[in-house]
Amino acid sequence: MSYKILLLEDDKLFSETLQDFLEEESFVVDSVYDGKEALSKTYENVYDLYLLDVKVPFINGFDFLKSLRDSGDETPAIFITSLKEMKDLSRGFLVGADDYLRKPFEIEELLYRIHALLKRRGDEKIIKIDESFVLDLKRKRLYKDGEEVDLKLKDIQLLSLLLKNRGKVVTKEMILETLWTSDEEPSFGAIRVYVNHLKKVFPKEWIKNIRGIGYKFEK
Repeated sequence: MSYKILLLEDDKLFSETLQDFLEEESFVVDSVYDGKEALSKTYENVYDLYLLDVKVPFINGFDFLKSLRDSGDETPAIFITSLKEMKDLSRGFLVGADDYLRKPFEIEELLYRIHALLKRRGDEKIIKIDESFVLDLKRKRLYKDGEEVDLKLKDIQLLSLLLKNRGKVVTKEMILETLWTSDEEPSFGAIRVYVNHLKKVFPKEWIKNIRGIGYKFEK
């Protein structure tokens, strides 16, 4: 299984160099050049690691990571930046960085730090749903017979909530609190959409609709 990286770097030549190097090392890399585009990517995809420059357009790297941490996103993150003052280093760790690498750096050093960080996070918590389905909570991925199932982040968050309360009713209010942050507009209609996504993956009888209250995962 290849690790997926989101690379936020507005120097396009440097970004291409990093992407080419990392892809040669068997990583899957999405490259973006500003914080707003990076944020959109996190809504659409699940990543194993964030590589973040700080001085980028629209939303700087510090604010980008803080918004993710505030929403409960614990994906490992490394800042790669030309900022060298101690106050910048301190701020990087305060907003939730796992590592901080000052430019210029040897590209091999970045690779060593990535492997070290992913190894520390490697004690992945696994939920075995049945003989076919496995949910990887750390990597936020669902696998069926060893193959990754195409689900979005909120689908995975909903599935995780249902599995943690397997056999119990999960109310719509619980789902709203888990899936939406304070600065997002919650939607009961969206809940039905995410439930239907899961029902297309699992046998429909596994996810019961408790009318007017919520849902229950029974398997």
